[in-house]
Amino acid sequence: MKEQEKFIRSGIGIDIHKFSNEKLENNFIKIAGIDIKFPKKIIAHSDGDVVIHAIIDALLGAMAKGDIGDYFPDNDPKWQDIDSKFMLLEIKKLLEENSYQIVNIDLTIICEEPKISQYKIKMKERLSEILEIKLNQINIKATTAEKMGFLGRKEGICCQAISNIASL
Repeated sequence: MKEQEKFIRSGIGIDIHKFSNEKLENNFIKIAGIDIKFPKKIIAHSDGDVVIHAIIDALLGAMAKGDIGDYFPDNDPKWQDIDSKFMLLEIKKLLEENSYQIVNIDLTIICEEPKISQYKIKMKERLSEILEIKLNQINIKATTAEKMGFLGRKEGICCQAISNIASL
């Protein structure tokens, strides 16, 4: 029997969440699996981690398996206020079940605040730990919206993700 040819697939994901002016009890938000001190709350069904949500969509896209809402609907109480890390672990399991491995993930976080640059290494370390991939398989970029639109008015945060996966 001829060995099956290996191949690489790509996927793209995006997630956007609005900030609430509601003060937080613990004064942090979750971005890329880490806690970042911030005075506003992210409005979301889960913890609102835009980075992990964008990664999930990118990985699902690469596998041609739908989107985040298919697996974690925002009307299901099971996912209410959950740490998005657990959602990402479910997608990691789906990758393994379908004989894929992550080649790389490239991220762009878009927001005026909080400032991301000081957290990029810690974010990469956390994502690397969750996904069990090497640091050099993850790239994180941060940019602003140059004070334009809802992101520029500091009303929310966005992340774009591109992933490449390989068949095993």
